[in-house]
Amino acid sequence: MGVEVNGLHLDHLCYRVGTTERYALLRDALCADGELLAETMIGGRPIATFRLRTPIIHDQRAIHLVELPAPKPGSPYAEGWEHAEFVVDEDLLSFTQRYPQVNWDLSDLDKPVNADVRLRLGDISMKFHRMALDEVIRREQAGDR
Repeated sequence: MGVEVNGLHLDHLCYRVGTTERYALLRDALCADGELLAETMIGGRPIATFRLRTPIIHDQRAIHLVELPAPKPGSPYAEGWEHAEFVVDEDLLSFTQRYPQVNWDLSDLDKPVNADVRLRLGDISMKFHRMALDEVIRREQAGDR
């Protein structure tokens, strides 16, 4: 799609599961292989974020964080990788305007915490936001926003 990500921090990967039983199983497995940074109720379901002891290596990038959302009630998902998120150091609209050939999903641009823009690639997507997920979690746990 022509979006340059080489200079961007690949913040985290999101892995979706289809059932709450599978969520519990993978949550326990990830707890054994990493540190649970947070498990928060968002949209009526828990979402856990882990810092892996051994990062995932992809294209010479070390990815330390994995997000694991439980399925939304009544909306099961096929299991697999759902998105990768990158941190940008500029206004999100300015970032998207550098790539006018892309059909950006701007529906989360007005989120009160860590807004993002999305590039859908079939069943997976790339998201771009201003703050790393572990920093968002740190601020929320400290009571900052």
